[in-house]
Amino acid sequence: MKFLLLLTFAFCLFSADLEKGAKLYKKCTACHGNDGYGKKSQKAPMIAGQFEWYLKEQIYAIKNEKRLNNNTKKMYPYVKNLSDEDIENLSAYIASMPKRK
Repeated sequence: MKFLLLLTFAFCLFSADLEKGAKLYKKCTACHGNDGYGKKSQKAPMIAGQFEWYLKEQIYAIKNEKRLNNNTKKMYPYVKNLSDEDIENLSAYIASMPKRK
């Protein structure tokens, strides 16, 4: 029982803030759209509902300049100054967006 309480407390401490993530996402809408479905004209993929761990991995790879190509170079200025907390919140928000059916 104590373990469950501790686990619940830890989850609350480290859970992402979706409201902050939504504010951060506003910079992403030019390419990924308000709904996260992506824009073909920008060669931006659908990211809505993607796994949170995957989103974090990709953002960190771009931020650390390990995944820069013609498409992702556009993202670099927007992610280079994000803190770990920002990336956590942004990834959680995008993951919470509904996927297209």
